[in-house]
Amino acid sequence: MKKVMTIVLAAAFALSATVVIAKSVKCVVDAVEGDKITMTCKKADKLEVGDKVKVKKAKKKALEGC
Repeated sequence: MKKVMTIVLAAAFALSATVVIAKSVKCVVDAVEGDKITMTCKKADKLEVGDKVKVKKAKKKALEGC
């Protein structure tokens, strides 16, 4: 029973790992005009016309002092 469960979990992990591979590029917003955003991105050649992208704001790091 443990062998069967191990095989099932390994197969599920392998399938999910191949499906959920996402491209990641870092961008800087240059302009915002209504609902259109112009960005300059590093490694933008990874993207193609028609790709759906998810944009999230970078977290600001807290400065700690003495």
